[in-house]
Amino acid sequence: MTDSPESLFSSLPVAVRESIASSDDPHDPVARQYLPVPDEGPVYPEEHPDPIGDEAHSPVKGIVHRYPDRVLLKIVSACAVYCRFCFRKEMVGAGKGHLGAAEIDAALSYIRSDPNIWEVILTGGDPMVLSARRMKDILTSIEKIPHVRILRIHTRVPVAAPDRITSDLAAALITEKPLYLSIHVNHLQEITPAVESALVRLHDAGCVLLSQTVLLRGVNDTVDALEALFRKLVALRVRPYYLHHCDLAPGTAHFRTSIVRGQALAAALRGRVSGLCQPHYVIDIPGGFGKVNAAPCAIHQDSGGAWAATDRFGVEHPYPDRGEEKIRIV
Repeated sequence: MTDSPESLFSSLPVAVRESIASSDDPHDPVARQYLPVPDEGPVYPEEHPDPIGDEAHSPVKGIVHRYPDRVLLKIVSACAVYCRFCFRKEMVGAGKGHLGAAEIDAALSYIRSDPNIWEVILTGGDPMVLSARRMKDILTSIEKIPHVRILRIHTRVPVAAPDRITSDLAAALITEKPLYLSIHVNHLQEITPAVESALVRLHDAGCVLLSQTVLLRGVNDTVDALEALFRKLVALRVRPYYLHHCDLAPGTAHFRTSIVRGQALAAALRGRVSGLCQPHYVIDIPGGFGKVNAAPCAIHQDSGGAWAATDRFGVEHPYPDRGEEKIRIV
């Protein structure tokens, strides 16, 4: 461990809305996501201030270009709330700054310069803290780039601050090109009537709604909690997209499950819910090497080359496969 509990514990910003974490019970699945606890003091050797390697793939300020066909545009550093497990906790918070006009122009120029960029993902911070006018201006500027075909926004706001999803902000999201809105939500308890109303406004604005969930010990690390959340999201026309293994951000060890437990939960979901309710269980490789599928594989090949598949009850079945070299492909 590299920092004392006292030094790190006191340095982390705290921002939470009473409407989403009215309990001061450290075991409450919503309050636990926002309220500091002494367990986040220790920092372990494997933890890093930039756990997914944004800096290694940032050619200009605000841009992360990790994959050839898409970029992140980190337009703001502020959020409506601050999650204790945030993998960008070192760059978000009051006084951390945001992109100025010249920096936004430079970021947009970078996107214009690379015809391979097919998708632009607005993130931060949380881009949905912007005013409707600024949001519209930014989306319009990106839409004008011919080779950009897909827009995406990553946000916690519809869940953490649903009152911000006004009719004006929803209208600003109406675009000619497809806009996917990926909503960060971790527990069924977070989906209040106000959140449901905000999701309806976003859907009516033409947004395709996805969700991202972080697997968190003591919050949602049971199959019952995950099943309830994902069933509710699908019923609200939100497609579960990613279930993230908690990143190696400083002071977050108390939130992380083991990979084995994460795989067991992903496998249990496979046997209990529709494919619509099953996100990709993924791990971000430290150092900026990207996301990989962390779910267990149900099919394997033995030493003799024969394949077998395991069903949802754990029973193994042989699966015949002639191999491509024996089949004429036309």
